[in-house]
Amino acid sequence: MKSKLNTLNIYMKPLNLILTMLFCITLFLPGRLSAQTAAREQPTLSNATLQECIDYALTNRPGVKQAVLDQEIGETDIKSALSGWLPQINGTGTANHNFKQQSSQLTNNGQTSLITVGAKNTSSFILQADQQFLNAGLIQASKSAKYYRQQYKQSTENAQINTVVDVSKGYYDVLTSKEQLNIISENIARLEKQLKDASAQYEAGLVDKTDFQRAQISLSNSKADRKRTEELLKYKYAYLKELIGYGVEKPFALAVTSSTEMEKDILVDTSSMVNYQDRIEYRLLETQRQLQKITTSYNKLAYMPTLSGFYNYGFNYQNSTISGLYDTNFPSSVVGLKLSVPIFLGGKRTQEIRKSKLQEERIDLDLVNTKNQINSQYEQAMATYKANLNDLNTNKANVELSRSVYNTMKLQYDEGIKTYLDLMTAETDLRTAQINYLNSLYSLLSSKLDVKQALGTITVNP
Repeated sequence: MKSKLNTLNIYMKPLNLILTMLFCITLFLPGRLSAQTAAREQPTLSNATLQECIDYALTNRPGVKQAVLDQEIGETDIKSALSGWLPQINGTGTANHNFKQQSSQLTNNGQTSLITVGAKNTSSFILQADQQFLNAGLIQASKSAKYYRQQYKQSTENAQINTVVDVSKGYYDVLTSKEQLNIISENIARLEKQLKDASAQYEAGLVDKTDFQRAQISLSNSKADRKRTEELLKYKYAYLKELIGYGVEKPFALAVTSSTEMEKDILVDTSSMVNYQDRIEYRLLETQRQLQKITTSYNKLAYMPTLSGFYNYGFNYQNSTISGLYDTNFPSSVVGLKLSVPIFLGGKRTQEIRKSKLQEERIDLDLVNTKNQINSQYEQAMATYKANLNDLNTNKANVELSRSVYNTMKLQYDEGIKTYLDLMTAETDLRTAQINYLNSLYSLLSSKLDVKQALGTITVNP
């Protein structure tokens, strides 16, 4: 029984020491338990406006959420890099059994003898703290932290701006498609009345059956057009839900908005000038250039020495028997400084400095190229906007003119002055003018967004 207790004590003593060391280490480690927050239930968009769709997308679109996560990941990377300035505490433990102990030769008055060094069984537990005082890598991390945070934030802003543009275009596409469906329905109502009139005239013997047949053909084509538009509208709704990160099974509907109301949001200041600092892409490159300059500075600082301090405390045990190994502790403690001076590195640092400077020059060229691209993008967006604005005004006037022609043709047809073919031509012209008007309205709203994006004036309000 006593033998078993001795054996147990052999294992318990080092275990207690290890637990004590771990407890000491945890005193220096910052940490805090964070409670899990329950996911908030997202609202249902049953009568959504454009701003509500944008706000929802800025919170729920996977691409935006990934950008936010990347920003948080970047923040943890920064904190991880800067943690090198804090004391680094480590604990190590060893246990050795020497089958053959080391011998040392001792000479005294010409007589040489061998003595055995150490004990048959040894064990040690060391707790060491290291502190950096001068380190080029940590200096670089400190200088670049600000710009990395700025870069992560700008990347998130870029994702949000693209989201605003994509959602706005998808929203307007749905609304114009709904208006197009209303126009087709009005057209079907007119054709049904014309079919009824043509049928009555044919039965009365006033016209031949070709008018009745033409009316049937036109009505069938319009109904097929309505079916196609309805199916495409389902897809456009699904695409808009994808853009904003909306659940597939959740009910979704947009606020009723007419083309007249959409026309209120078509104007943009065509006299605005490009300011490169307003473009997030340009600011991202400027941040990248600052980071590259810090990298060049780091490569130059790499020639500086590294200075660190250390302190350790050791628990040392030795005994000729295993059972008594941990009976007596021979503690040791040391504090000191470590200086490391790079003397010759084979020219590596010189090449790294040259490489970093070349990369700076490359980023400068990227900035020049980006300026040219921004100018080109702005000119294209503004030219497209002006052309679409002219198309809208032209098509809007054509709608009124086509409606007037159709009404005149309808009266003349009812009085027997014009043929049914003339009436159908007027009907087709009216429908074409209405569809062209809606298409030009959507194109104008989209080109306005392109102009604002080119100018960098799209605001993000998450």
